[in-house]
Amino acid sequence: MCDTIVALGNATADGAVLLAKNSDREPNEAHALLWLPEARHTPGAELHCTHATIPQAPETHATLLSKPFWMWGCEMGVNAHGVAIGNEAVFTKEPTINEGLLGMDMMRLALERATTAPEALDILIDLLETYGQYANGGYQQRSPYHNAFLIADPREAWVFETAGRYWAALRVRDVYAISNRLSIGKEWDRASDGLVRHAMEKGWCRSEADFDFARCYSDFVYTRGAQGAARRRRALELLEAQKGALTVENCFALLRDHGAAAVEDSEWQPAHSSMGKLCMHAGFGPLRPSQSTGSLVAHLEPHLTSAWVTGTSAPCTGVFKPVWPEAGLPSGNFEPGATFDPATLWWRHEQLHRALLQDYPRRQAAYAAERERLEQAWLTEALALAERVRGQTPEARREALIACSASIFAAAQEATARWVEQVRGIPAQRRLPPLYRMAWARASRKVQMPE
Repeated sequence: MCDTIVALGNATADGAVLLAKNSDREPNEAHALLWLPEARHTPGAELHCTHATIPQAPETHATLLSKPFWMWGCEMGVNAHGVAIGNEAVFTKEPTINEGLLGMDMMRLALERATTAPEALDILIDLLETYGQYANGGYQQRSPYHNAFLIADPREAWVFETAGRYWAALRVRDVYAISNRLSIGKEWDRASDGLVRHAMEKGWCRSEADFDFARCYSDFVYTRGAQGAARRRRALELLEAQKGALTVENCFALLRDHGAAAVEDSEWQPAHSSMGKLCMHAGFGPLRPSQSTGSLVAHLEPHLTSAWVTGTSAPCTGVFKPVWPEAGLPSGNFEPGATFDPATLWWRHEQLHRALLQDYPRRQAAYAAERERLEQAWLTEALALAERVRGQTPEARREALIACSASIFAAAQEATARWVEQVRGIPAQRRLPPLYRMAWARASRKVQMPE
């Protein structure tokens, strides 16, 4: 389960386009950050994706990916040309078939190959129609689904939603949100051949006038169970409330949102959350199996593209740090594996995340103010840097950008280490539901993580 939002320049405070996403996966499904430099490839070379092999493109662009550690593709990413994409699982009446490309593979391919959002849309359409989509995107649990995408660049954004090899695309006008349900209804800007005719032949609608893509193609049971409608409503509510003045900070807050009731409840804790929250906390079992395992906010301007990433689970417990796709990641270990490894960013943060779960209200409050001050200072530093690098040579720009990232990532690592010790020193006073406590203890043992 996931959520992605976009705000065009007419809805933001500085005229930049914003795209943000939480990736919701299995609680132990570690999330990696990966930067790929621009490259030229041998003519006729083959490319091995997660489950399929396809021809490689002649050249690929510098791209930052945020991804489950085990797959070739990504959950979200942004390239040096300012193309950003996030995807969602959607559940449709079309058969799910394990042949072709994962939706996450398609997204990485589009990011590596496109220079604009419309070009990325064309690439996604071509990949879908040529190879089809491999449905099971789960890690240890089988999870068959189709895909929806939000695609943005510094000028425009598109929604692209699929049902098997059928699809519809809608150009965004100001703000938009996608979740684990089809959202395009009676209006779209582009669509696959036979989209309406196929629905009529299946008996999903009576006529062209009666056709609604989401209503006709959605699987009712799985779509309802995923609670994507509740999360999409909440995301749009938050976007509409700030429309015309939306900022990167608003996106941080949106991805950390636990719902209107939690804002007023100082005793709110993840053990009592639900699948209907944007910042998702696993409760285990069939009703709440997913956890927000990675988060990204892309700030897209013609002269400079930046991405703010956690590289960790639970954005309400982590910290956003800047990466510039043209410059790459600073030195560090951002590629975790299947078991606990404190040398990696994701697993190192899990020590903080899982300690907070034992008494979230008191322990999270112990460092929340410092985290806010740090992020405010880093946003100010990044804004000043964006002005300083205007007009500099590419080499000088990259050097300045990577130095800033390195400094902030180091400060975040130092702060996280302090916060782990700080929260562990606060005795847990909350009584957690026994099954919830046992499930998290079992999850930690499974990955050899000390409690």
